[in-house]
Amino acid sequence: MTKIDIISGFLGAGKTTLIKKLLDESFKGEKIVLIENEFGEIGIDGGFLRDAGVEITEMNSGCICCSLVGDFGAALKQVLSDYAPDRIVIEPSGVGKLSDVVAAVERVHAEAPDLRLNSFVTVVDAAKAKVYMKNFGEFFNDQVEHACAIILSRTQKIDQKKLNTAVALLREKNPKAAILTTPWDQLTGAQILSAMEGGHDLAHALMEEIEHEHHEHHHHHDHEHNHDHHHEHDHNHEHHHDHDHGDTCTACCGHDHHHHDHDADEVFTSWGRETTRKYSREELQEALAALAMTQDYGYVLRAKGMVPCEDGTAWLHFDLTPEEFEIREGSADYTGRLCVIGSELREDQLEKLFLLV
Repeated sequence: MTKIDIISGFLGAGKTTLIKKLLDESFKGEKIVLIENEFGEIGIDGGFLRDAGVEITEMNSGCICCSLVGDFGAALKQVLSDYAPDRIVIEPSGVGKLSDVVAAVERVHAEAPDLRLNSFVTVVDAAKAKVYMKNFGEFFNDQVEHACAIILSRTQKIDQKKLNTAVALLREKNPKAAILTTPWDQLTGAQILSAMEGGHDLAHALMEEIEHEHHEHHHHHDHEHNHDHHHEHDHNHEHHHDHDHGDTCTACCGHDHHHHDHDADEVFTSWGRETTRKYSREELQEALAALAMTQDYGYVLRAKGMVPCEDGTAWLHFDLTPEEFEIREGSADYTGRLCVIGSELREDQLEKLFLLV
């Protein structure tokens, strides 16, 4: 199986710097092929990429999204047959449409099922997002709208107000993508890759934790009370599952199936926000105390988050269960993230509690 990662972005956004970081920190040991489709640029930084052992196919005669779709498909098939890589990184032209690049890859995938489109992201210079959106409309917006993650570069060079404006504009165009706002030198390549691949859903991760704890509790309870029977079942697993369980399942295989049980995501709801806001320890302490000790915000089962500290030197991570919580210093995340899980959550009040409005 060959993974394909598409890293798009306007000219000068920082695509090559990002690729270098991923090569150095995330793709070590993998057989990589980089396909560049350049537009008006000198064979960009090909030297260091070749030094990293990366094969480069350069296509300088036009935009991948228009005249090169045919050539691109042929090049991709040739790469697969000649190199059998673990991963192909595609860096499209800075003025190419990401939607067309994705479509071209999907057409090749139809003929080569061993390909998997792993991620398609856009790198955006945070300082230029507003002006690019205004001046380059369709081309810039297409890259933003079709990305599964938007990676902001040079966020350390702009103030909080400008960063918030950039994030708000991008979020209008793409409400679902992860938006990475943390300076890259504070993140590992693995963290960036995880966000690119969709591993950024804090609510989903918390729900899985709750499900796991729920099943662990039931397993422990059943094991205590039915040890001998379950031990016997382990040795006859295949035999018992050959039966038609029907309504007599408990008698024939020893399971109480609890058909009325629900998964956590059917019972609870989640509230989550990504934020660039910086918090003092005192602000976070006050918010979490209110969340843990009262029911003013709904019936809260669990909360988790990681946010940059106001002093700019650390990140604050927290975990909360009813009537208790913990705040600790931790590693930077791709942006500030907050998640609350429970029932009858009062979302408008949660926005105010975490100072988001």
